[in-house]
Amino acid sequence: MNLKDEAAVDAALTHLTALLSENEVILDYQQLKKRVAENDTLKELEEGIQTAQKNAVQFAHYGKPEAEREALKEADCLTKELDRSPLVTAYREQLYEANDLLQHLTTRIQKEVNAALEAESTREGEQ
Repeated sequence: MNLKDEAAVDAALTHLTALLSENEVILDYQQLKKRVAENDTLKELEEGIQTAQKNAVQFAHYGKPEAEREALKEADCLTKELDRSPLVTAYREQLYEANDLLQHLTTRIQKEVNAALEAESTREGEQ
């Protein structure tokens, strides 16, 4: 690829990135991501889950199976509570939509690049 082609690819990538940053699906995802990150209740639940999991590991290490089971049960309850949060549910749905959009875009780019490479290869073979 020559310098001119690289500049064209860079320009196209910059344009694509700008379009994506303005896409409604991406904007909604980013907004929900920010709300999740700033939500104190969700932070507390995550911290509680991590603490319970760490406790379970410690109890297992020290041979305390009953305490380990209780810690795992607590972590499971907190995880279910986190999973039921409307904000977490909305975030996961939006993440799925954003991922689907990016997968579609990536697949389309890949197909077009492959087609262009095949066409170029065919032209070079004919010469």
